[in-house]
Amino acid sequence: MSDGGRILPVILCGGSGTRLWPASRESMPKQFTPLVDPNSSTFQATARRVADGAVFAKPTVIASSEARFIVAEQLAQAGVSADIVLEPDRRDSAAAVAVAALHAARQGPETVVLILAADHVIEDAAAFAEAARLAAAGARLGQIMTLGITPVRPATDYGYIRMGAAVPGAPGVHRVERFVEKPDAAGAERLIDEGALWNSGYFLFRADVMIGELEAYAPQILDAARGALEAATTDLDFVRLDATAFARAPKTSIDYAVMERTDRAGVLKVDFAWSDVGTWDAVWQVLHRDAQGNAVRGRVELVETTGSLVHSEGEGLTTVVGLDDVIVVATPDAVLVSSKARSGKVKDLVGVLREKAHPEADAHRRMYRPWGWYQRIDIGERFQVKRIMVTPGGRLSLQKHFHRAEHWVVVKGTAEVTLNEQIILVHENEAVYLPIGSMHRLSNPGKIPLELIEVQVGSYTGEDDIIRVEDVYGR
Repeated sequence: MSDGGRILPVILCGGSGTRLWPASRESMPKQFTPLVDPNSSTFQATARRVADGAVFAKPTVIASSEARFIVAEQLAQAGVSADIVLEPDRRDSAAAVAVAALHAARQGPETVVLILAADHVIEDAAAFAEAARLAAAGARLGQIMTLGITPVRPATDYGYIRMGAAVPGAPGVHRVERFVEKPDAAGAERLIDEGALWNSGYFLFRADVMIGELEAYAPQILDAARGALEAATTDLDFVRLDATAFARAPKTSIDYAVMERTDRAGVLKVDFAWSDVGTWDAVWQVLHRDAQGNAVRGRVELVETTGSLVHSEGEGLTTVVGLDDVIVVATPDAVLVSSKARSGKVKDLVGVLREKAHPEADAHRRMYRPWGWYQRIDIGERFQVKRIMVTPGGRLSLQKHFHRAEHWVVVKGTAEVTLNEQIILVHENEAVYLPIGSMHRLSNPGKIPLELIEVQVGSYTGEDDIIRVEDVYGR
């Protein structure tokens, strides 16, 4: 057994979380957003949950290429070191699990892998680690284990697991009799009465066992993952899977590809509190609620309102009067109002927004980049104003524009500006002008964040009017 028998955690964080719009969007999905803990994302909480070196080896994160710098920054903030593998595009969980199994097999064919979602909420980290340790015993016996959550309500938004016979030699481990799709309300009640468990989506398996099951049930996915890993390249601190090979993997979940077909499926019943916070209703359930059953975030005032979630971002004040069991989410550029019971329909709403080409469907007003972020302040005909923050050591690409000139005014810190052949230091309350067509770059040579106001003036101010000549981040 490699690595002293410790479990190799693999965190999957490729989802977009559209049911939690407008807080969660493609530009900053829910797993990276502080929806539950105001000081930490669920991804960071997940990474910390597997930080016990006595149980877990150094984790691996599988993420989209677009999220690579968010992942790296949030891991650093959480004080967790991890290997980061980048998917060229989303192929669902089966391809990611295949990559995880092949990656783990390089450390040893009997390495036990733990697959985790990045967006789940589990407060009791010690109970989770103990459950992983117990389930790993079943995995070492050749079972593909999952954690079955003891239901606390007849949920219709979760799949269920029927437990079968006990597995000898692994206390608490049972074979899976059957996986059950998401039921209606009556079906959920019946399943709970019969002792069925929620399907958490966590999987533990030996690398060689999962590879064997993929070979038997999903060989095309395994071949694509193998080709993508063998032809992978290293970019900074990231491992980039080969795009051509990875694209050959059919889009399907590991549940459909393997778990519902294998005779090796095992389950460990666990009792700790768990949520996949997949909807705003689920967020309300895990947040602290007042005597009226309300959960609030940000600047919020309520009158004669009960059983509701009101989430307010930024400096704006959000108020609700005389409503019960509602969801209100206010962000700087979009507002959602929904009944709590129908909050799962937000995903359909995002589809409508995309069809009508609303930019708010996927993009936040604040857009994160490898070097920091920018936020639009105002836009009009022939002009745009942005606030820009560059982290210490951050460096934008060397670029030029064909349709706009730019004015940079430094508000905080010191900017190092490349303008054609010149390098200029611009201090607080100083400005620099960048004419149309000039070659320019912005860097932060200091030890504090650099903040500036950018005023763009020209016939076109879209983000695609950027010609990158050199970029240290490989974009």
